[in-house]
Amino acid sequence: MKRVTDSLDAAGISYVSLGGAVPNPHLGLVYEGIELCKKENVDFLLAVGGGSAIDSAKAIGYGVTNEGDVWDFYDYRRKATACLPVGVILTLAATGSEMSDSSVITKEEGLVKRGYSSDLCRPRFAIMNPELTMTLPDYQTACGCTDIMMHTMERYFTNGGNMELTDALAEGLLRTVKKNAMILYKDPKNYDARAEVMWAGSLAHNGLTGCGNDGGDWMTHKLEHELGGLYDVAHGAGLAAIWGSWARYVFRDCLPRFKKFALNVMEVEDSGSDEEIALRGIEAMEDFYRSIEMPTNLRELGVSPTEDELALMAKKCAIGVGGEMGSAKVLNEKDMLAIYRASV
Repeated sequence: MKRVTDSLDAAGISYVSLGGAVPNPHLGLVYEGIELCKKENVDFLLAVGGGSAIDSAKAIGYGVTNEGDVWDFYDYRRKATACLPVGVILTLAATGSEMSDSSVITKEEGLVKRGYSSDLCRPRFAIMNPELTMTLPDYQTACGCTDIMMHTMERYFTNGGNMELTDALAEGLLRTVKKNAMILYKDPKNYDARAEVMWAGSLAHNGLTGCGNDGGDWMTHKLEHELGGLYDVAHGAGLAAIWGSWARYVFRDCLPRFKKFALNVMEVEDSGSDEEIALRGIEAMEDFYRSIEMPTNLRELGVSPTEDELALMAKKCAIGVGGEMGSAKVLNEKDMLAIYRASV
């Protein structure tokens, strides 16, 4: 942070700072930032960090420029009409928030985690230097690679139409992150691998890998949001823990896409029935997660929910998506509960 403030001082740019962003960023910090910005007449927000810092800045930007409670946007009761401009100095390649229209905030009361999307919050610029990610713990690097891949996979597993070029971009991105995640697992200081992952993170969530389809599935994310809200787990790890159970639950309803993923991304053998190929692809993805020490179920994530907690997460997830959601397969509360149970 001193490197940033020294640069601002040298340029004669006045500023105030706000720290405290945490994984699964909290609404309380957003409220604090809104008050600070109003008091100091802030006209630009510079997020230094990863997704938590960026998402907090976006939410603060909404809160400063719109009347009423900023949580209304994340609770889907209103739409924002403005946002303070946001810039980014990226220190963690993961969420792609440096190029996306999305932000995710957790309301401490009730442990509710919700996302809101609007082009109003897309950052005006992002400074992306792979060297800034080299001090990350290995676990956070692996979580970031998992999140990046999932942003593309959410857009890949869809029954809402697809394009050959978009598929090629998505599959290339997935193979690249998979390859470089394994390089970074063995050689965390590898600059080239960090550069590949950082660029992939931005391309995975700026909309490019969803061009020509229905916008994607997003149910793995929605299911993980309830895990993150209730247990405060790292987002990437939560996604890895829930994905395999989701995939086995829906793959027959989206079989051509799962087969294509197995062959073109996971490079499994093209033999046997389509279902057998698809299942080998799912298993290969879980093997990859294990190879970088990511969990493949809730037990490996360190979470042991009770039946009541599983039911609560399913209920909150269904409320969060308006009853049902999904493109690979439309899921309702009963389906969500079945997936949570399978992931234990």
